[in-house]
Amino acid sequence: MLHLIRHGAVDGAGRLNGHHDAMPLAEGLLACRRRARGLAAAQVMASDLSRARLAAEGIAQDLGLPLRLDPLWRELDFGAWEGCDPAELGGTIAAFWDDPQANPPPGGESWGDMQGRVAQALRAIDGDALVITHAGPMRAALGLLLGLSYRQTWAFHLPYAARISLRLWADGAQVTELAA
Repeated sequence: MLHLIRHGAVDGAGRLNGHHDAMPLAEGLLACRRRARGLAAAQVMASDLSRARLAAEGIAQDLGLPLRLDPLWRELDFGAWEGCDPAELGGTIAAFWDDPQANPPPGGESWGDMQGRVAQALRAIDGDALVITHAGPMRAALGLLLGLSYRQTWAFHLPYAARISLRLWADGAQVTELAA
């Protein structure tokens, strides 16, 4: 099984926090630990950004497993838009939301580049794993494993501390549980 958990609530929620190291709120850390309770995993991995890393440290401790930090699981790099409120960007962000591959953030990362990072991270997983990450990489993983388009991945509601569990087979993946 592959369990993906989105980090919990952060200071500055609603902003484009991409690679910006937004600090998690205490209730966000607790929500992630609750979401991970009872999950079977042989390894715990996380983005190296504080909002994912700090939640993963508590989860790894709860499960008695070592933690492996992997920057491949980071959120999309929003470049010049890092930390911005999307409403402040006006119409410039509309093209990005419509097609993030063709219209990446200025100085940031394209959707395809992030998907490439996530594909590399997925190939490195061996056995049952729990990954604490961000909404973007979770959507990228769904797209890669299930053959979904960018637009289709937005059909999944991924609030803070959401969990997606996938059973992986050599020829693909099947969503077995979504916990928002």
